[in-house]
Amino acid sequence: MIVYGTGYSPYVRKVLVALAEKGVAYEHRPLMFHDPDPAFQAASPLGKIPAIDDGGFLLADSTAILFYLERRQPAPALIPTEAQALGRALWFDKFGDTELFGKLIVPFVERVLKPNRMGKPTDEAAVAKALDKDLPPLFDYLESEIDGAFLVDDAFGIADISIATGFYNFGLAKAEIDAARWPRLAAYVEAILARPSFQTAMAARKG
Repeated sequence: MIVYGTGYSPYVRKVLVALAEKGVAYEHRPLMFHDPDPAFQAASPLGKIPAIDDGGFLLADSTAILFYLERRQPAPALIPTEAQALGRALWFDKFGDTELFGKLIVPFVERVLKPNRMGKPTDEAAVAKALDKDLPPLFDYLESEIDGAFLVDDAFGIADISIATGFYNFGLAKAEIDAARWPRLAAYVEAILARPSFQTAMAARKG
């Protein structure tokens, strides 16, 4: 299996974590989005990352890929089958991808991408807005939902991958969760990012 997309992307990291958890071998090609590589463009018609080529089967979008992997390699399970657990897992996957990520990535964009990759100055006002206004309500919600090691069914899965993945970029931007204010969230993220699968996926940013 070929995985397209830079390891700096939380969405690509979702796929790399799932592959590591399931023990599926892959080749990582760390392309940026909209890369002109013809094979990547064939796998991702919109030029977004991640995308995969699994023996000629082409697919883009991190959630779609995780569902595909779940059927291709069922064990260990990352997506629950019981109705309520599945609904909750899909909710956290959406929450992580669409609500949390856009706010969580701001310090990374401003402090890492813009000065180092784009030659633009950091907008610390944007960082302050994210840290002081936009993220606290989301952190409050997650703090209220965490009741154990994992978010759903007392088992590691897609919900944990989707929620935790962006916090790595958050840390690269020298931002952190206030453990005094959000102790459960801080401990949860630390534990999830310490998993071997996450450690392997996070190392892929060097590629």
